[in-house]
Amino acid sequence: MNPSSACLDLIREQVGRALAEFLARQRDVLVSAGEELLPALDAMSGLIARGKRLRPAFCYWGWRGAGGEDRPEIMAAAAALELLHTGALIHDDVMDASDTRRGQPALHRRFAARHADSGWRGSADGFGTGTAILLGDLLLCWTDEMFRASGLPPEAIRRAQPVLDRMRTEVIAGQYLDLLGQAAGNETAASALRVVEFKTAKYTIERPLQLGAALAGPEDDALSRAYSGYGLPLGTAFQLRDDILGMFGNPAQTGKPTGDDLRAGKRTVLLATALARATTEQAAVIDRHLGDPMLDEAGTAEVQAVIAATGALTECERMIDAKVRDALAALSAAPVAPEVSSALTELAIAATARRD
Repeated sequence: MNPSSACLDLIREQVGRALAEFLARQRDVLVSAGEELLPALDAMSGLIARGKRLRPAFCYWGWRGAGGEDRPEIMAAAAALELLHTGALIHDDVMDASDTRRGQPALHRRFAARHADSGWRGSADGFGTGTAILLGDLLLCWTDEMFRASGLPPEAIRRAQPVLDRMRTEVIAGQYLDLLGQAAGNETAASALRVVEFKTAKYTIERPLQLGAALAGPEDDALSRAYSGYGLPLGTAFQLRDDILGMFGNPAQTGKPTGDDLRAGKRTVLLATALARATTEQAAVIDRHLGDPMLDEAGTAEVQAVIAATGALTECERMIDAKVRDALAALSAAPVAPEVSSALTELAIAATARRD
């Protein structure tokens, strides 16, 4: 047994095992269509294997907080969230034209390279993009399949399905708001925080907790409110930390090049805060580099300097600390057992800790 309160290593091991078993079954299905599909399965499996398993962990502890017992079926149901998340990441990388994900080539880049290396006809980039869209869709389909086949009672699956459905609708809504912000140039912190709420906070923490609770039993209004009170501010802090790491982090740790959000033209809270505080000259530096797909290290360094000089970095660190405090305050009043409270406290730290 892992000595940590949240048992993260144990959860990762059991979720990983459930995913491996599910993907092994899908291998037979795909091979029946043709062995040409095996590189696609290998690519998806490699990407899935590198996940942090945060959403399954929150789902598991949401279940325990609602009185669910420790059993393998909840791990299988929670593991389905990794399929959902990986599918969403594949699509996200296509939309952002990202080169890497989790320290390896983004899936659309990998299959574009495969096309080019094989000397196939047509556009290599078009083939890579088309493959990524299909495989992302496939993972979204597999989410339901794995969730339903978890072994939990049918009534538990029926009770929880609306939470999973809403979670998917919300994350797609958040993704659209993100795209819209890039296209329309929405640069306020308020608009950036709305994207964070739907694309990250609900999807990463609040809904996984509530999904686990719904699997465990009928809705408890007090518990659901407590999970929202904890999950929404913590999810916001999680994304703020991710924004900072994306701008200032070590690519060896983040798995993506520094400044990737800047290249994609993302209006993050970090950038919105910097723009709100910037002088005309400082704002011009950000505007010049925001959305530049050819952004280099020198350009990234210029924006980093502006963010630091405006105090935006310090302000986002302050916001993270405040959001974590809000989350833990809500948790302290939650109707959950002490071991669940301890685990969720540890997860709050793990999700938002500095990694520098």
